[in-house]
Amino acid sequence: MNEKNLAAMVVAEVKKAIVGKDMVIVKALAAILARGHILLEDIPGVGKTTMALAFAKALDLEFSRVQFTPDVMPSDVTGFSIYNKATGKMEYQPGAVMCNLFLADELNRATSRTQSALLEAMEEGQVTVDGVSRPVPQPFLVIATQNPVGASGTQRLPDSQLDRFLVRLSMGYPSPEEELELLRRKQYSQAMNSVQQVVDQESLEFIRSSVDRVHISESILQYIIRLVIATRKHPQLLQGASPRATLAITAMSRAVAFLRGRDYVLPEDVQAIWADCAAHRLLLVPGAERTASAQEIAQNVLHTVDPPKLP
Repeated sequence: MNEKNLAAMVVAEVKKAIVGKDMVIVKALAAILARGHILLEDIPGVGKTTMALAFAKALDLEFSRVQFTPDVMPSDVTGFSIYNKATGKMEYQPGAVMCNLFLADELNRATSRTQSALLEAMEEGQVTVDGVSRPVPQPFLVIATQNPVGASGTQRLPDSQLDRFLVRLSMGYPSPEEELELLRRKQYSQAMNSVQQVVDQESLEFIRSSVDRVHISESILQYIIRLVIATRKHPQLLQGASPRATLAITAMSRAVAFLRGRDYVLPEDVQAIWADCAAHRLLLVPGAERTASAQEIAQNVLHTVDPPKLP
């Protein structure tokens, strides 16, 4: 079975647990194939955690979850050392992050120290405990959820941490028809029980390697650069998209093109993920949020930069 069929099977399995959010599922899979971390921002109860669990099951990834609250300590994430009387040595006890897919539930309820502990694992693929650095298992992926800023007990994630997430996605409320289907599924069975493993870790790496080989032309790369530079010059933005955003948009564009059955990137692939990759990295000037959100500004930039005309 080829890699494109395997990817389609993963989407089909996750859809058994998540009703009516096909585009969010595809974008989340694209982020996984692009070796990035995912931030799911939405109100409670729309299926963020369920989607993470479904991906872990379909991709055969060792799963760990921490429900973040202010009393969660950095050592809960990274692990800690404990003295072993029998050997007379300090022994490392792995933390929750030592897994393949780490679900950081409601990350914006944690303290800044605990958030920083997760940052090293996300950026460098390792944790440091008592001066000793230990690699996290590979593949390694963080799916973090956060409630909208302003909800009880939340605080805004630092810009440096937001920048580490390849994409920020939002699921939103289901339509009445989708919610009815959700009730039907819940009435007869637990949807998660029907999700089956379709890919192992070796196959996942095989698919990722195929994504890496997707061709992206010079004109598409220049288009991405023009979009990014437009955010840095936008009058309503104090801070535009970072160079890391440029890399993220390029990687996600390749993954989306692959999932659409092509081995080359088109402008519409960039446009499909532009706001998801860029908006959470934008910092508005004081007062600008009264008239526009970062998401709206990102979409506005997309409409002001002309895409290349490909032959």
